[in-house]
Amino acid sequence: MSLEALFSSPVVKPSKQGWLLGLVLVGLCGCASDKSVKKPEAEQAREHVAPEPIRPPRAAHEKVTEKDTDGDKKWDVWVYAVEERGADGEARERKVRKEMDINWDGRVDITTYYDAREEREREAMDLDFDGKVDSVFFYEKGVNVRRERDLNGDGKPDEWVFYEKGRLARKERDSNGDGRVDYWQYWENNQIDRIGEDLDGDGTVDKWSRGTPAE
Repeated sequence: MSLEALFSSPVVKPSKQGWLLGLVLVGLCGCASDKSVKKPEAEQAREHVAPEPIRPPRAAHEKVTEKDTDGDKKWDVWVYAVEERGADGEARERKVRKEMDINWDGRVDITTYYDAREEREREAMDLDFDGKVDSVFFYEKGVNVRRERDLNGDGKPDEWVFYEKGRLARKERDSNGDGRVDYWQYWENNQIDRIGEDLDGDGTVDKWSRGTPAE
């Protein structure tokens, strides 16, 4: 029975009509709410994320030291530190971040982040000089273990490069922007050993092929 027929039926008394109307409206609102909240995985993956700025806002407790490394009387390196107490209880300054302008255009191009031991932990780069992070290197105990790149400028990484003992081991790529890796390169002895491709978008390799020597 349609909603119009239900509420115009003489069998349904006025008091019950109001009760039924409220019940139906609650159901409709619930359905509409579910539809607005739940989005397909592919749609969620394609949602735009604001790219990370290459120069984050300075925190109130951070102290900055500016340097002119090329003698042009313009700052091109900024070192940020915070004050904290060491194990001996003595106050000390710990370096947390360093920003560099490597092409001397007055804007930051590389930002390096340091861990509690002042070892390099993360290094962000602005490759196209638009003020946004395009590539990030990750370090463990000062050694590069991974790199991520945002190739299409949507604020999310599309390419991942993994290193083992300082050597390139694997590359992964999301080539269609759906949030899933669909292309893999495995490297041996500094050259591509094999390539995997996901052809149906389920996140698993459907086709393997042998690599060719790297140029």
